[in-house]
Amino acid sequence: MAPAALMPLAPSPPHPNPLRRSLCRCGASRRGFTVHTAIAIAIASASTSAASAEGPSPSPPASPPTQTPSSKTGSPVLGGIANTRSWSQYYGSGFSIRVPPSFEDILEPEDYNVGMTYYGDKAKPRAYAARFASPDRDELISVVIKPSNQLKITFLEAKDITDLGTLKEVSKIFIPAGAKVFSARTIKVKDEEDIRTYYFYEFGLDKQHVALMATVNSGKTYIAGATAPEMKWGDDGVKLRSAAVSLSVS
Repeated sequence: MAPAALMPLAPSPPHPNPLRRSLCRCGASRRGFTVHTAIAIAIASASTSAASAEGPSPSPPASPPTQTPSSKTGSPVLGGIANTRSWSQYYGSGFSIRVPPSFEDILEPEDYNVGMTYYGDKAKPRAYAARFASPDRDELISVVIKPSNQLKITFLEAKDITDLGTLKEVSKIFIPAGAKVFSARTIKVKDEEDIRTYYFYEFGLDKQHVALMATVNSGKTYIAGATAPEMKWGDDGVKLRSAAVSLSVS
């Protein structure tokens, strides 16, 4: 296996997010949002027990390679990555992600407020940390943050995604049973203090095509999913894959 080249990451600026907000109130497409996003971020409700449920397990390619280029952009290993530096960058809680032109922030007000409590009620976790959609609402980019100990039972705080398992082992958490796996890759990136590992998966399920990027930081798992109908992936797959791969944590 060729040694992975390291890519420096710039620290995330503390200023407010530049992307705010054009909410969509399209009732007719709401079901489509739910279906597509559930596929892209199946991890949102995943658990160790769910991963071992009956049904065929996804099978990533044997001996998955580690990314060797010096940057994610134009990586021949990932097969089609656009330069996203001109795209808007969304800064969330502990992460950032590049958003393709014309995509709209569709995080609903209830998603922003679900962490609020009244009369001492226990706070509910947010379903999404970020959500964006194309103008026709067929293509979605979503980010979910989950405590790592909800994905793998452990008393230790996960500091790296490898603490959850190998690329193949973790695929059972991130990829729904029965999905057709097109790609599975390990990407190593140098940040300010250490080398961070990301797992990248690309798969198809129920006529949807999904690119998913995941990493761990301070006991939290960050997952970016980009999804579109299979018939549209040929035209827009590079753009969506590039958005998922642009996920960075700090």
